[in-house]
Amino acid sequence: MPNFLHVLAASDLNLWALVLQAHWVVKGVMSILAMMSIVGWYIIGYKYIHVRRASAESAKFLESFWRTRDIEQIYKQAQGLRNSPVSAMFLAGYTELAKLESDRRADRADRDREADLENVQRALHRAQTAETLKLETMVPFLATTGSAGPFIGLFGTVWGIMNAFSSLNQNTASIQTVAPGIAEALFATAIGLIAAIPAVMAYNYFQRRIRVHVSEMNTFEQDYLNIIRRHFLS
Repeated sequence: MPNFLHVLAASDLNLWALVLQAHWVVKGVMSILAMMSIVGWYIIGYKYIHVRRASAESAKFLESFWRTRDIEQIYKQAQGLRNSPVSAMFLAGYTELAKLESDRRADRADRDREADLENVQRALHRAQTAETLKLETMVPFLATTGSAGPFIGLFGTVWGIMNAFSSLNQNTASIQTVAPGIAEALFATAIGLIAAIPAVMAYNYFQRRIRVHVSEMNTFEQDYLNIIRRHFLS
């Protein structure tokens, strides 16, 4: 057992020594990949919390929206659900509708109902676009890490192998001479994969969740416009 622990400790020290003794280009590649991995994990945690809150608050709002008939009560509850994309769309539509009602009373004349409905629809579209952009914020970085990470690591590997073979000569050509350089080069590819694999998995997950929210917003827009057409602009 002592011999096994000694070998394990020695291998750990050798791995760390490979990083410290690597060529400056390979060190730069490893540093870039390490930073990409750290930022990627931060985005994964932040977006997971954000998307989860958005889903929970949207479900809560929709339940209240279809259960409550008092639009003022729905408006008050929507103001407390700022993370919900659907709630934000409702607030935008409600604000535009209240503005149109105020203009109608001030004009004391019949207004074009279809034009008013188009104004509400444009307000809903603006809110949907803003909420979609909010959901997609920082997610493209995960796609960049997932696609570019392995290639950045491969560049470090190629450079490290080239540097290892360029240091050879006929008198010192042996596996002991080449092995450290090849090991440090391959370690760059490993770091690239460590950064890329979680980023790709997280990107696919968030894209699927964003599509669900977009579909939910599209459905809510049609239902909301139908309610406005029947009860407020009829």
